[in-house]
Amino acid sequence: MKKTLLLLLAAFMSVSPVIAQDQQELNAEKASSSKLKGEHPLIKLAATKPSSLKKELVGVHPRVYLTQAEIDVLKEKSKSEKGLWQVALSRVRALTVEPPAAPAQERRVQNEVGLGIAEAAFVYKITGDKKYLDAAKKYIDAAISYDIWGYAYNKPNVDLAAGHLLYGMGWGYDLLYHDLTRDERDRIRSKLVKQAHLLHEFFKPKSGKTYAYSQNHTFIPISGLAVAAYALMDEVPEAKDWAADSRAIFDRVLETYTQDGYFYESMEYWIFSTPWLVHYMDAHHHATGEDLYATTPGFKNAHKYVSHITMPGGEFNFDYGDIYAGPVTRARKGDDYARERIDGHFRTNYNILYNLASRYGNREAQGVADWLKSKGQVNAEEVWTFIWYDPRIKPVPIDKQPTSHYFEDHGVVFWRSSWKDDATAWSFKAGPPEGHSATAKVKAFPDWRLSSGHAHPDSGSFIIWAGGKYLTGDSGYAGVPMTEHHNTLIFDLKGQHKEGSGHDVFAGVSYDRMNQIRIEKVAMNDRSAEIVADIAPAYEPEVAVKKFKRTFRFSAPGTFLVNDSIETDRPTTVTSFLHADNKITSTNGRRFIFEPGQTQLSVELLKPAELEAKPEVNILTAPGPPGSVDKGEREERGVRLNISTRRKVEALDLSVRLKIENRKR
Repeated sequence: MKKTLLLLLAAFMSVSPVIAQDQQELNAEKASSSKLKGEHPLIKLAATKPSSLKKELVGVHPRVYLTQAEIDVLKEKSKSEKGLWQVALSRVRALTVEPPAAPAQERRVQNEVGLGIAEAAFVYKITGDKKYLDAAKKYIDAAISYDIWGYAYNKPNVDLAAGHLLYGMGWGYDLLYHDLTRDERDRIRSKLVKQAHLLHEFFKPKSGKTYAYSQNHTFIPISGLAVAAYALMDEVPEAKDWAADSRAIFDRVLETYTQDGYFYESMEYWIFSTPWLVHYMDAHHHATGEDLYATTPGFKNAHKYVSHITMPGGEFNFDYGDIYAGPVTRARKGDDYARERIDGHFRTNYNILYNLASRYGNREAQGVADWLKSKGQVNAEEVWTFIWYDPRIKPVPIDKQPTSHYFEDHGVVFWRSSWKDDATAWSFKAGPPEGHSATAKVKAFPDWRLSSGHAHPDSGSFIIWAGGKYLTGDSGYAGVPMTEHHNTLIFDLKGQHKEGSGHDVFAGVSYDRMNQIRIEKVAMNDRSAEIVADIAPAYEPEVAVKKFKRTFRFSAPGTFLVNDSIETDRPTTVTSFLHADNKITSTNGRRFIFEPGQTQLSVELLKPAELEAKPEVNILTAPGPPGSVDKGEREERGVRLNISTRRKVEALDLSVRLKIENRKR
């Protein structure tokens, strides 16, 4: 068998995968690699960090996440936690959904096959029911039939689908090892070796190679590679290299992970990405004994991010960054809304908080997870809800947790009147895309190539929710993010950073400059708030913004005063935007009503007198297909109020009052 594997490896070594990438990404990679000289720093990390199986796991299956003894304990848990177990049983997709036939090129369909293998294999190990074994094998056969793991036209074999399938088939192989025939094991192993090799060849450290460590297109495939490595390590010699390089890459992934818990790519990407961080850390801990949770502070505050970015009622999120389709999603329409719901329930992967509650003994995280569960939210892998939930962690109920929070590193403030469904909630944002702490890390890690495209040019923006609806805020996922899609300012039609040239508006922008975008003051209690922010560094020097200080004041129950103090180096037309999902009406040209109805937002222009204001349709470029995200269709996303100076100015004091009005029926 070893001879056959070596021959396979030799054949694969001669294959270089053709990787189609976004041109902007390629340019950024080329620019970053020119700064990296000598031996790659990951090579030393790979040689010194733990990545070998614990002695007691060598030659043992299952072992990646669970041993047979631990599975036996979970069999007993299935009796004591019947509710969680029944949910897990009801969600074994391989029993009810046929795997897509090759080549399976529709969006994310291969991902589902990877997840389906893992959950069917695990449920079989708990129940012993052959129908789950057969279902797992059916999904495995489908995965083997896919000649390309992922999209043929964009990063074939080395991207997200490859990570999902390596995880699912790797763990499935580990779990079912003694339930497979020798021929079945050989067939699965051969496919795993082929795909893991292709992915490893793309990601392994080479002179001058850089990585988007904090971006999900790096850590999702590497997480899958590690699972396959730990499943095959004592059968496939190359698996030791897969594990070692995965550990080295994850060293940087976790170093560049959020420090304060805020996730810069948006809540949509927290949902999609975070399972792969914990899947890696859980597998690595179980297989090697090294606990990476202890040294990663951002996970300790993940529950604060998830709770505060969740709108009252639990159905939507504050939509900073690339998240769904804004007004379309909130109208419960469109592909995104349907895709992210299971039988009408929002799929948020809140079960990660049960894992973190158990890891850290965090009672608040347990309480947040319980709250989201009570709102009907669901998870992509309910088997992990069953595995992770620890009934010994006594939750702090959500209504006993703070109703406001300031994520200081990322410059994002959240406030709500209560945790009830009818609460008023708002948020304000002003900071660099990946946090202030990234400034030093960019310099410390020359191998780190920033890829912040899922963040938006939105410094100084804010979002308001009341009466069960979105009153003003952002526009959702954009293929070409623009400042005008947020509640902030543009100057002579020019917005923040390098907008308009592609999906990543931060590419090529000085992080030292972005680090100067900051919230200078936060004073907040349960009745009022005052936030002062310096937004000027968000605009490139050619825009000539010398000063842009925004002061955002709130007085309960629902009055906001937004004051902008502006100076420019040349006469400039200043335009401020305020957005609504559906409708803006005007009363006298100085006062406007957003979302007229029982709960509405009045917007009054206070000063200066020389302003022009008009409602208009909000149009953006929707995201295109993978690899061509900035090539999407033009799409209508709600409406906005365009507030502009009538003449060009070099200094401006702009004040607007917003007030939530609750009208009687």
